[in-house]
Amino acid sequence: MFHWRAGILPGVSAAFTDAGAGNLALHVGDDPAAVQERRRRVEQSIGVAPQSLRFMNQVHGANVAVMDAGSPSPEADGMVSRGLPLAVMVADCIPVLLAGTAATGPVLAAVHAGRPGVASGVLPAAVDRMASLGASGIRAWLGPSICGACYEVPAALRDEVAELVPASWSATSWGTPALDLPAGARSQLEAAGVQVEYSGTCTLETESLYSYRRNRNTGRFAGVVWCHD
Repeated sequence: MFHWRAGILPGVSAAFTDAGAGNLALHVGDDPAAVQERRRRVEQSIGVAPQSLRFMNQVHGANVAVMDAGSPSPEADGMVSRGLPLAVMVADCIPVLLAGTAATGPVLAAVHAGRPGVASGVLPAAVDRMASLGASGIRAWLGPSICGACYEVPAALRDEVAELVPASWSATSWGTPALDLPAGARSQLEAAGVQVEYSGTCTLETESLYSYRRNRNTGRFAGVVWCHD
């Protein structure tokens, strides 16, 4: 079920599912009841209460929502909470999980960092929201995503994004224009004072993970971050 899972801070863990957990997205044509059952199994496996793991309606933007127990699913590409378990879904974009400490306890974030999100600054926005809740010592875990040697884009698009995020400039392994979103994300996080602890494998090259570029009509795996005793 998990591609990677670890305790990341005292009382806080993070994980990235794989295709063995099944598609966790409601928008790709699967039976909604089946998707909800898969989400329930993920909750059970990480030991959080049923229906407490919060998902967002991702729109490739830079909006970051602050969540509490009564918050509806936001139209956003980032969520921040004071310990509420959070999830982000991807199939080539970067699922970024963050955690920091505050006087009131852990502050968590889950961010969907695709090309538009990286270019528009969704990660610095999430770090700012965490800081507004008192978080310090923020650390980040970048899950599996398409790598800079595989993410081919038109030259004009590479130049457009790299003008905003220079570290994202790349070339494919076969010599065509590309974007390295993990490198761009890492540069933004480090500029914001965030330590990057982990960066996952390439989704396109890893058969056990969903990849939109590889399969087009595909599911979504998730990054999840949660608190525990």
